Amino acid sequence: MPLSRSLSMTSLTGVLPAWEEDELPVEDLLLFEVSWEVTNKVGGIYTVIQTKAKITVDEWGDNYYMMGPYFEHNFKTQVESCEPPNPAIRKAMDALIHNGCQVHFGRWLIEGSPYVILFDIGSAAWNLDRWKGDLWDTCNIGLPYHDREANDSLILGSLIAWFFKELTDHLGDKPNVISHFHEWQAGPGLILSRSRKIPMATVFTTHATLLGRYLCAGNTDFYNNLDKFNIDKEAGERQIYHRYCLERAAVHCAHVFTTVSQITAVEANHMLHRKPDVVTPNGLNVKKFSAMHEFQNLHSTNKAQIQEFIRGHFYGHLDFNLDKTLIFFIAGRYEFSNKGADIFLESLSRLNYLLRVHRNDVTVVVFFIMPAKTNNFNVESLKGQAVRKQLWDTAHAVKEKFGKKLYDALLKGQIPDLNNILDRDDFTIMKRAIYATQRHSLPPVTTHNMLDDSADPILSNIRRVGLFNSRNDRVKVVFHPEFLSSTSPLLPMDYEDFVRGCNLGVFPSYYEPWGYTPGECTVMGIPSVTTNLSGFGCFMEEHVSDPAAYGIYIVDRRFRSAEESCNQLTQFMFSFCQQSRRQRIIQRNRTERLSDLLDWRYLGRFYIHARHLALSRAFPEKFKMDPMAPLKTEGFRYPRPYSVPPSPSASIHSTPHHSDVEDDDDEPYDEDEEAERDRMNIKSPFVLNAVPEGKKQQPGESRN
Repeated sequence: MPLSRSLSMTSLTGVLPAWEEDELPVEDLLLFEVSWEVTNKVGGIYTVIQTKAKITVDEWGDNYYMMGPYFEHNFKTQVESCEPPNPAIRKAMDALIHNGCQVHFGRWLIEGSPYVILFDIGSAAWNLDRWKGDLWDTCNIGLPYHDREANDSLILGSLIAWFFKELTDHLGDKPNVISHFHEWQAGPGLILSRSRKIPMATVFTTHATLLGRYLCAGNTDFYNNLDKFNIDKEAGERQIYHRYCLERAAVHCAHVFTTVSQITAVEANHMLHRKPDVVTPNGLNVKKFSAMHEFQNLHSTNKAQIQEFIRGHFYGHLDFNLDKTLIFFIAGRYEFSNKGADIFLESLSRLNYLLRVHRNDVTVVVFFIMPAKTNNFNVESLKGQAVRKQLWDTAHAVKEKFGKKLYDALLKGQIPDLNNILDRDDFTIMKRAIYATQRHSLPPVTTHNMLDDSADPILSNIRRVGLFNSRNDRVKVVFHPEFLSSTSPLLPMDYEDFVRGCNLGVFPSYYEPWGYTPGECTVMGIPSVTTNLSGFGCFMEEHVSDPAAYGIYIVDRRFRSAEESCNQLTQFMFSFCQQSRRQRIIQRNRTERLSDLLDWRYLGRFYIHARHLALSRAFPEKFKMDPMAPLKTEGFRYPRPYSVPPSPSASIHSTPHHSDVEDDDDEPYDEDEEAERDRMNIKSPFVLNAVPEGKKQQPGESRN
């Protein structure tokens, strides 16, 4: 029996698995979400809570509140001050305010406009020593005076626990309270609330374990030694033992413990010694990224803008056909090993060799968008864009003159003499423009002057593998060590527009608890490479039988050696280069179809399940849930599409096609017909958390 496959965006509506969970009586509940990043952008958690706000407000209305630290600038620019709609919340805030602690209330000006309660840490800092004593008496965790972040988290947690005590005293038995805490900075509030037996249901989410981040940052062989680490010793050596204790205590105090991916669940089980109750994947506000039905046109428009930059950057060496050039990119924090830039560069070197050996005219231009320390744009990059603009102006001026003379001749009923239509001055101008494009050096591999050029990991490895943008190289490298901006004089594009103009995003991360970058590519219809050590890669493996068919290439970095992973990544990229233009268009259509799978409207159900489970454990007499029943947080598993095999190794020759070649004999492709097959081939849903024992083989690997 053929397996089911993914649906187009329109056909997905109403066909994704229906939510069977008993609806919570939200009118009799209050939901609080606590994070250090509420109105305060620090990292990826800000994106999670900001994009999730809309669907949570739609479900909970005025019974949903976010809690975090107060920063004056953030409050003035992001929050509209107002009065709490619930009198009990006003009374709880007043209790803190009357004791000298400042509490601010308002609506966060993001989509959904959720209520926020922000606690001024500075106004309560005089209580720090007393609260440190309370923490020690409660759980024997001591905080050093020099760790300001840990001390601030304790002040915030103490204020939040105090607030919840006042609130529940005013509320009595109804409505019941659910509090959801994110990451270790919010942990003290959960620990103190539970130790004081405050009657509320608690959920704790770790987006990445604290010790896991530190170990991977030190290039440790992390996943092969998960069961071998002496956790206390490793945390102590890195001087984060007190933070680790806060995180672990919060995990074990919570009624429900969740994490964002299966791979982080494995990590948390070893690092924190508790298996997560629910996996709550990170979603996106797909409406923000979807371009309705114009994403293919947007790809062409934005790709043309990137090509203009390439024309300028490679002036004098532009001996490759831009119509047969593919644009790859990697983006994110500058964590050379964790983000997989090391394996990416090695694979690019091998891809360069393969493309040269096969003597084809496909060229790959690769962008590294990773912010590093620089002092300015380098002169050569700026000069390239100036030369390109000068050439454009010259060509435009000659074109205007040529067009006017041609127009006048045709009006007179004459065919102009092309030898006389341009005079000697015109040829002189054009020759000067051509001479201006002469270059005696290679195009630069970086667009900026690096502060520590010799020690920079990317530049050092570019030197090692020899990708210097020479004429013979079929892989060209551009390192842009700065976030993209539409106001840049060099590459004036926002990140979203840049992504839409690329052909492939490559994110072969070693440590990536979730990974928003490949998810953003997916909802914009851009194929991407990820790994089975990233949360996104694990999620796609669980939901899609053949991710590569939908433009999600998953490199096995968990069960293969670094050499094997590098070869696999090289093969993925080489196979992608073999696709014809038509095949890439079809694949982008398929990639975009998965966007609903990453929408909070679908993924929000995992949070609903976690809240219900927490209520059933905190108030078992009121909220029932069978602890032995399988999770109802279910998804579909989508198999390989029927039409036009997207894997080049199975469908085209061993050497790359030209990107403009179209085969008339290819299997016909009909978008509506394929979507109809989707509807006919849905198979039974599966439980997301059910991981087959001893799973080694990764989907799609046998084909590469």
